[in-house]
Amino acid sequence: MSVSGKKVLHIDRNSYYGGESASISPLEEIYKKFQISEPPISMGRGKDWNVDLIPKFLLANGKKDSRSYITKSCLSFVYVFSGMLVKILLYTEVTRYLDFKVVEGSYVFKAGKVHKLPSTEAEIQTSDLMGMFDRRRFRKLLQFMLNLDERDPRTYHDMDPQKTTMREVFHHFDVGTEVIEFTGHAMALHCSDDYLDQPCIQTIQRIKLYSESLARYNNSPYLYPLYGMGELPQGFARLSAEYGGTYLLNRQVDNIVMENGKAVGVKSGGEFFRCKHLICDPSYVPDRVKKVGRVIRVICLLNHPIKNTNDASSCQIIIPQTQVNRKSDIYICMVSHTHSVASEGMYVASVSTTVETSNPEKEVQPGLALLEPIMQKFVSISNFMVPLDDGRRSQIFVSRSYDATTHFEAECNDIKDMYRRITGTELCFCGVQRQSYDNNNE
Repeated sequence: MSVSGKKVLHIDRNSYYGGESASISPLEEIYKKFQISEPPISMGRGKDWNVDLIPKFLLANGKKDSRSYITKSCLSFVYVFSGMLVKILLYTEVTRYLDFKVVEGSYVFKAGKVHKLPSTEAEIQTSDLMGMFDRRRFRKLLQFMLNLDERDPRTYHDMDPQKTTMREVFHHFDVGTEVIEFTGHAMALHCSDDYLDQPCIQTIQRIKLYSESLARYNNSPYLYPLYGMGELPQGFARLSAEYGGTYLLNRQVDNIVMENGKAVGVKSGGEFFRCKHLICDPSYVPDRVKKVGRVIRVICLLNHPIKNTNDASSCQIIIPQTQVNRKSDIYICMVSHTHSVASEGMYVASVSTTVETSNPEKEVQPGLALLEPIMQKFVSISNFMVPLDDGRRSQIFVSRSYDATTHFEAECNDIKDMYRRITGTELCFCGVQRQSYDNNNE
């Protein structure tokens, strides 16, 4: 909004950037947040830690910008990425404030064991995720999806991508349930099996993004910012300030002022700030949101890498729902001291899922078992909230809560939807000219 020429005031009740998705530092602060006694000396210096409350990875693609370079495996975000979030980062040039590193491995859980997702032709040939015949079928399926061009019916193989379901595509290539499971949940990153009966083009586009990302980085298609996810909101804060945006941290919102059913400003600390649009998360307007579910996250501090990941310093593991008789997948992500988020030799892992029972901690046990031994756990269970209306009448636009996944698809869809509702136009990065800061815009 600042880059587009709007006058922005950001008020945050917290003393740090990022709200519920912040990175907490030093380590003593997260112990205090979860009401646990001081960390032991074995954890190292507290200032070496930056612990994400809601850790997520960024999915990239393989197209390279002319400015590209790599230094010591560290990317200064110089590749052109396909995900919506990174398009926003590139368009706004927040990337000038950020350094990223490639996540070392992408894994899936099957039959009680962690398996690496095949990332090369050779790995497909030897992968224990599937049998010999399924390897050949999977390779043909993958070739079909990567070669499919919506503008060229010759690539359809008699399967219209807008009409043929993904279930029919899997059946056409005669792949087994193991292939369907890891393709749909660990590569296409679907959260449920609903995609099977939807047009296959949606899944094919996801697989293409995953494969293009993988082709660039070999081991994994994911990136993670050095010093934690909290660097993202800090980067946006710096950029907003350049365009005239103002941030007030550690400041409570006392009241939202309404006139004729429309928000016209907020009162905070004895001051009144007038606005045309009010954007906030669900915690600021509890009467304008509803609960549609719950999410459990368990942050774990480790002094070792996860077993069966080839001692990777960072990785993602997805436990598909059917492997543990659930309706929702379980997500595990791990980063370490190599990402400047922990002391030397230490690791930070997180296990998350959508709550389905009255015993959430038992639901994530399959994920926690993969991390043992665990030095310290921090458990949080939060409500998943969505706005009651689109905000156009009241001019109060409320975001959705963060989901359980370790990627940004749902959040980016929410950003696009909110932008459309606020401005009446689509969020577009093609041919848009940035506007300089103008005091007349609000």
